[in-house]
Amino acid sequence: MLKKRLIFTLLYSNGSFMLSRNFRLQAVGNLAWLQRNYDFSQISYSIDELVVLDVTREKRNIDKFCEVLKSLTINNFVPITAGGGVWDVDSAQKLLRSGADKILINSSLFIERYLAKELSEEYGQQCVVASIDLKRSKVGELQVLSHNGSKLHESPARELIDSVLTMEVGEIYLNSVDRDGTGQGLDFEVLELLPARVNKPVILAGGAGNSNHLLLGFKDSRVDAVATANLFNFVGDGLKKARHELVLGGIRLPMWDLGFRNSDVTSLPQNLG
Repeated sequence: MLKKRLIFTLLYSNGSFMLSRNFRLQAVGNLAWLQRNYDFSQISYSIDELVVLDVTREKRNIDKFCEVLKSLTINNFVPITAGGGVWDVDSAQKLLRSGADKILINSSLFIERYLAKELSEEYGQQCVVASIDLKRSKVGELQVLSHNGSKLHESPARELIDSVLTMEVGEIYLNSVDRDGTGQGLDFEVLELLPARVNKPVILAGGAGNSNHLLLGFKDSRVDAVATANLFNFVGDGLKKARHELVLGGIRLPMWDLGFRNSDVTSLPQNLG
């Protein structure tokens, strides 16, 4: 059985790291704030991947974003996926040269459909992550949004997802806008949009606010990785504690922390039963 992955997502906008709730942004702190509260030399033992997204609403400064990305690579040994405003191979190349291991694309999936193929040919299919943001309409139907949630796509979400799955991408990142930043738990209904058999790893995001939410996500056989962007709920040693509880809960995660052994797993915590 393949091991699952715990992913931590950072949202960056014009010099600050952000909290997002249903795609409404609130600045929390700059790079110095992040480094004070998240020691990535230690957090790297608690996560399997780091996703860093430039969600700037106004004109993006990719060079400034690249400098931040370079800073995040210091003492951080987990793979980094970077995205936000990637519309061409040159932009992707800048992010890769700044420390990213993979590139996440979102809006370009529906506008510049050739880009995924170009990136795959240049860097390998495993380097490309397709991100899809999903939000319910007033009648409860899941729809696809892009351009930082400002553009609604009229085509059925299932049809768009099927189209993305035929592209040369390595994995798919499904994000619930309705649950984004709420900490109320993951939206498993977005997984119903997937075909019966998916030949790409699926990352589920949006709504994970505690270790129990993560545990429920990992226990779904359709989910290969769970991502959380909840800064405050996992501040300090929150990610370390969450990972420890996930392993106790029977989730197969890579064992980075040498201070923790499988022999420590004796019982399930009551709150995770």
